[in-house]
Amino acid sequence: MTSIHHTIHIGIDPGASGAIAVLGPDAELTVHDMPVMGPRAQVNAAALADLLREATLGRPCHVWLEHAHAMPRQGVVSTFAFGRALGAIEGVVGALCLPLTFVSPMTWKRALGLTRDKRAAIARAVQLRPDAAPLLTRVRDHGRAEAILIALYGSRS
Repeated sequence: MTSIHHTIHIGIDPGASGAIAVLGPDAELTVHDMPVMGPRAQVNAAALADLLREATLGRPCHVWLEHAHAMPRQGVVSTFAFGRALGAIEGVVGALCLPLTFVSPMTWKRALGLTRDKRAAIARAVQLRPDAAPLLTRVRDHGRAEAILIALYGSRS
């Protein structure tokens, strides 16, 4: 059995504006914006697969994917696009045979003392990982912050 302390924890905030955070066994942190392609910024599954392969290099890992859902009053086109993105991510993780746990936003945010406020997610990520501050300087970096927080949640679970 692999020790949890030697496991790489990967947090994924899905969607075209999402991100991937890789928390290594020695607490090293790398963050990647979601690889996208095309005019509609669809998830680039091949690039995501390359990124995950390189991040794990055959080492023990666990992927924590936010199990988000459509929001009320969200348009049909954006809901469908988000579903495609989530499916692409799940497909890549499955094809690479990486252990996967879906975690609801409510679950990981509650565990880390957060609400829905995107700015609060950035502040909390910087509080828990001051080394990530240079990666979280813009309001739109909330996807990066949430990926970091999801990886941290996973490492504590």
